[in-house]
Amino acid sequence: MGFTRRHSAWAAAPLALALLATGCDSTSDAGAKPTPAPSSRAVARVCADPEAGPTGAPAGAVSVDAGVVGDLAAKTASNPPGTTFWLRPGKHTLGPDRFAQVVPKEGNRYLGAPGAVLDGGKKNQYAFGGKARDVTIRHLTVQRFVAPLDEGVVNHDSADGWVIEHATIRDNSGAGLMAGARQQVRASCLRGNGQYGMNAYKGSGPISGLVVEGNEITGNNTDDWERRREGCGCTGGIKFWAVNGADVRGNWVHDNRGTGLWADTNNNDFRIENNLIEGNDGAALIYETSYNAVIRGNTIRRNNWVEGRAEADRGDTFPFATVYVSESGGEPRIRARTDKIEIYRNVLENNWSGITLWENADRFCNSPANTSSGECTLLVPDIDRCAKPAIARAPLYADCRWKTQRVDIHDNRFVLDKAVVKCTAQCDRMAVLANYGTYPDWSPYRGERVSEAITRTQHNRWRDNVYVGPWTFVAHDPSQVLDFVRWQGVPYEQDAGSTLDPRAGG
Repeated sequence: MGFTRRHSAWAAAPLALALLATGCDSTSDAGAKPTPAPSSRAVARVCADPEAGPTGAPAGAVSVDAGVVGDLAAKTASNPPGTTFWLRPGKHTLGPDRFAQVVPKEGNRYLGAPGAVLDGGKKNQYAFGGKARDVTIRHLTVQRFVAPLDEGVVNHDSADGWVIEHATIRDNSGAGLMAGARQQVRASCLRGNGQYGMNAYKGSGPISGLVVEGNEITGNNTDDWERRREGCGCTGGIKFWAVNGADVRGNWVHDNRGTGLWADTNNNDFRIENNLIEGNDGAALIYETSYNAVIRGNTIRRNNWVEGRAEADRGDTFPFATVYVSESGGEPRIRARTDKIEIYRNVLENNWSGITLWENADRFCNSPANTSSGECTLLVPDIDRCAKPAIARAPLYADCRWKTQRVDIHDNRFVLDKAVVKCTAQCDRMAVLANYGTYPDWSPYRGERVSEAITRTQHNRWRDNVYVGPWTFVAHDPSQVLDFVRWQGVPYEQDAGSTLDPRAGG
C-alpha cells in the first residue's frame, strides 16, 4: 500500500458460532444488566472442523483438475462471467511465475471439493486478484502464498461484493485476505498468516457494508512485524482502515501475535458484538481515530498479557489496555446507526487492564505528530485548513482533531484475579486521560486543554458496571491513580450505579 502507520498512543507515553441474540438493535438499554456473552462452548472451531464442500460438480459447473498446473487460472480466463468452478480434491497450483494468479470475472463462483487446496508453493504472491465484482469463494483452502507487506492473497485488489464462506486461508505472507465494499466473510478460518488475517483496506476509497461473521481468526502476524518495524501499527488479526459501516459478530479471535481487532483511521459505524476475543498478545480491540461504534455482548479474556507486561517491565506507566479507544468518539454530524461509542454488556475477565480512553494532545490534522500522516478528520476534507491562525478558532479548533468523546461504558462485568494474570501492578487499570500538549509550537492544544476536555467536558462516562477484583482508576493524566471512591467522587464522578468487590477476584 506504500505506507505504514505507527501506533501513536503507545509510543506517546454452522455460521461458525452459535450466535447469541442481542435482543434488539437499539443502543439505549440504559437500565439493562450485564448478560452473558459467548463462551468457549458456543464456539464452532472452524479451523479444526471446516464444513466440507460439494463432493461432485454442481449442475453447469466447470470442473478444475488438480493435476494440471494452472488449470484454474486458464479455465477462468476461457469461460464467461458468472461461471461456477468446482475444484476437484487435491493440491491445485498456478505455475512458477510469482505473479501467476486467478483473475475472476464478475459473478464467478469457486467451490472446493473436500480436500481441495490452492497452494502458492511459497513462490506465487497472489491467489485471486483483479477488479471483478461479486465473486464467491466457498469451501476452499488457500495456503502458502507470499504477498508483500500490506498486500493480500485473496481479493488482492479489494474488489467489491466478494463473498468468502467456509474457506481456510492459512500460512500466507502479508494478509490472507483483503476487503472491498459489501464484502462478506463468513464461517472461515483465517489462520497463521504473516501479517494480518484480513486487511480491510481499499486504496481507491472507503469500504462500506462489510460483514465479518462467525469466523475463527487465530495465530496471525507470524512474521512479527511490530518488532521488525517498531511502532508500525501494521498488524492484527484484522485491521480496518476507513471502513464506513461494518458488522463484526460472532467471531472467535484468539492467540494472534499483537492486537485481535484493530480499527485505525476514519472508520465509522461499527457494530462489534457477540465475539469471543481471547489470548491475544496485545489488546483485544483498538478503535483509533475513528467514529461511532457499538461494542456489546463480547467475552474478552486473557488478552494483552505479553505486550502489557512488556511495557510494565520497561517501567512505562501508561495504562495499556485490553479495549483501547484512542482519539475516537461519537460524532452526530457523521451519519451512522449510533451517534456515540457505546460499550456495554461485555464480560472482561483476567486481561491486562480494562478500558482506556485516550487522546494525544499533539495529534491532529496537519500536525507533525499525527502518525496518520496525510489524513484529516471526516469533518475537514482539506487538511491544509488546519493551520494557524484559523485552527485556533471555531469550527476548526474542534474539527481538526479526532476527539475521544461521547463514549458510554455501562452494564459490563470486569473481573480481575492477579494470581491468574501473574502480575502485582499496572494490570488493574481503567483510564480516561491525555498527555500535556507541547508540540508543535503553533498548536492551540498545548498544556492541559485536552486532558481537561477528555476527562470533564467530552461526555465520556462509565456507569452501572460490576467490578470484581482489585481495580484502580486513572483520570486526566498518568499521575492521577485513584481508588474507586475517588473515581466516583468529585471532580471525576465516574461509575454511578456501579459496584466493586475488591476481594472476589483474588
